Amino acid sequence: MRFLSHAETLRVFQRACARAGIAVKYSQGFNPHPKLSLPLPRSVSVESDDELLVVRLSSELQEAEDAYTTRVRRSLQEALPVGIDIVGVELVGSGSFHARSVDTVFRLRGGPVADLAERLKQRVQVVLASESWIVARKLPGDRKVRRIDVRPFLESIQPVEQGVLVRCNVTAAGSIRIEEILQLLELKAEDLAVSIRRTAVEWVSA
Repeated sequence: MRFLSHAETLRVFQRACARAGIAVKYSQGFNPHPKLSLPLPRSVSVESDDELLVVRLSSELQEAEDAYTTRVRRSLQEALPVGIDIVGVELVGSGSFHARSVDTVFRLRGGPVADLAERLKQRVQVVLASESWIVARKLPGDRKVRRIDVRPFLESIQPVEQGVLVRCNVTAAGSIRIEEILQLLELKAEDLAVSIRRTAVEWVSA
């Protein structure tokens, strides 16, 4: 499931909601679309323990809230493929949701590169001691390459077992990308023991 793109993941949930019989609200117009959203896009190949699906309902509840959320959780889980687990369902009022911070774990492989962990430790110190880190970024459809200071997006980098946990801020100006974190830490895909994993997100409603 980690190799699905953001759009493909959203389509998985659209189909699961239809199979589960959830009364999803649709947009108006010639080509209506179900009002579902994944507020924080996940990079392809990154696993995640903390995703948020927001579903707009088309009708008022005809049953108790606890009974409804329990039924939705069960029926939606049954309609989803292996690799996606529903950990909770909650009814909230209208509004929007966004992420304030994201925790991502990068674990190193063992083997012949015995000094990899020490090099990473030294690199982390260099990154955290710097006031700015400029990266070149090209957005889809944009012909120009933009130079962006990603240092303000890095809140902390902490050691964990055989790797590091990177906490990134998410702001109105955006955030740092996974490939940019790897670039700053001077890590390559072959340096990692397992998949990159998003472990926690601080969600904010507005």
